[in-house]
Amino acid sequence: MRDIDAIMKAIPHRYPFLLVDRVLEEEPGKRIKTLKNVTANEPHFQGHFPFYPIMPGVLIVEAMAQSAGILFSDEGNSGKKMLFMGIDACRFRKEVRPGDQLILDVEVIQQRGGILKFKGVASVDGKKVAEAEMMAALDAGNN
Repeated sequence: MRDIDAIMKAIPHRYPFLLVDRVLEEEPGKRIKTLKNVTANEPHFQGHFPFYPIMPGVLIVEAMAQSAGILFSDEGNSGKKMLFMGIDACRFRKEVRPGDQLILDVEVIQQRGGILKFKGVASVDGKKVAEAEMMAALDAGNN
C-alpha cells in the first residue's frame, strides 16, 4: 500500500491535479486499486455545477490514468514517464459527488514494448460509475 507521499514520488502531478490519494492494492506490472476522496472544496466544483456539484467525467478518467502511471512508476522504468495516448469504450454510469470515495481499479490488458493498454473501472460504494480502456506510452524522458 502506498500513501500520498509515495504517490507524489511516483507521478509528477500536484494539487489541484493530483487525483489519487492512496494505493489500496497493487500487483506490480499487472493491476492497481486506488482511492480518491472527493471533497467539496475541489476547484472544479465551483463551476461544475455550483448548486449541484458533480465530478467531471474527464477527471474520473484522469484519475484512472494517474493510477496506471503509479503502477508503472517503479517497474524498472527509471527515468521514464508515462504519456497518455488515447481512450476507447468510455462510459459514465452514475454521478460522482462530494463525499464519495472513488475506487479506481486499473489492469493491464496488453503490453507491446513501451505501449500499454489498460482497462479502468471507477466505482463508488461498490457501484460502477465509469469505465474506459486507455493507451499510454512509456517515454524515455529525454526532456
